[in-house]
Amino acid sequence: MERSLRAVLVDQPTHTIIDRLAAALDGSGPAILPLDARLPRGRLDALLSAFDPDEIEDAGGVTTVRSARKDRFPATAVIVGTSGSTGEPKGVLLSAGALLHSARASLARVGARAGERWLCCLPVTHIAGIQVLVRSLVSGSEPVLAERADPRTIAASGAAHVSLVPTQLQRLGSDLSTLNAFKSVLLGGAAAGAGMVERARAAGVPVVTTYGMSETCGGCVYDGIPLDGVRAEVREDGRIWISGPVLFDGYLTAEPAGSGPPPDGWFRTGDLGVLGEDGRLTVRGRADDVINTGGQKVVPAEVAAVLAGCPGVREVAVVGQSHPEWGERVVAVVVPADPADPPTLKVLRMHVKERLPRYAAPSRVVLVDAVPMLPNGKQDLARLRHELAHGREQIEPSSVTN
Repeated sequence: MERSLRAVLVDQPTHTIIDRLAAALDGSGPAILPLDARLPRGRLDALLSAFDPDEIEDAGGVTTVRSARKDRFPATAVIVGTSGSTGEPKGVLLSAGALLHSARASLARVGARAGERWLCCLPVTHIAGIQVLVRSLVSGSEPVLAERADPRTIAASGAAHVSLVPTQLQRLGSDLSTLNAFKSVLLGGAAAGAGMVERARAAGVPVVTTYGMSETCGGCVYDGIPLDGVRAEVREDGRIWISGPVLFDGYLTAEPAGSGPPPDGWFRTGDLGVLGEDGRLTVRGRADDVINTGGQKVVPAEVAAVLAGCPGVREVAVVGQSHPEWGERVVAVVVPADPADPPTLKVLRMHVKERLPRYAAPSRVVLVDAVPMLPNGKQDLARLRHELAHGREQIEPSSVTN
């Protein structure tokens, strides 16, 4: 099938992106590359240069045709722009079959019925938001589109299902009860501390934790159990490997050849995990984020999950900082529940040492008003490491409000 690529610039979620997505999935329209129109001009230009779409549809709906090619993406429905470890733009090629399998398996797992509406309060330029729209199309319902997950929006949505990132859940605070009316609350995109999930469930919120990434069409493991058709393994390197019909078809990069799909049908993720005897997967954290302190390896996400349950901590991130004696030291970046009475380093260390090895306890704490966030709702750990490496005691908060 001949198919061109259309970049769709989005400044807020509208029904235009739903229409473009529907046409991409059924083959009646071009493959789409959703991009945030509010990105800095330089960054947006870099993405357009790297992916070289045939058409560009701006946020006002005006389409500019740049080429007449129609044979670049015969099997692709959606390209999700992301960045590799080098920071160079790359696009994850997703087929209609993979996206639809993911959506149907997700709907089946949470028991969603035809016509039940989803609240979409995640960026539709990222896989989590895109999949909310795909699930809505599959279930024959119209999604409720919103830019943020505040209590008023949630209460007025009338939706039966919603997908959130941990930061959105955390920032609801005492308004968690607004989520009780939902039949399912998918929580993914970043590590969620066990304490956060337990508190939400104790408050009556039907939380389902999800694990996945753009290369797996989003969440493909729910509450530790892979979706139908998906397999998860943890191999000798400690990495999580994924296979199944939700896998991507390769990457589109600035290099002419790009790269193809995983050759053996298994995708090696960048995450560390453990498989329990019952086959349930526990995600430990990113392999690239591991802190080597005095020869001991610390997984920051595990420390952050423990600290999230410490009295006086509202929000926390954990990163490594270069140290002349230990190589790296563990640093806790904490948003205190009460700025006038923040938790001390002694309290934080004791809380960790009661639950994890002594070497995992932070040796420094930095108090901030807010943890910097990426547009997709994940903590901006790279920015935190950069700020700390340059001796900046005051970490500037993110402009993201969700």
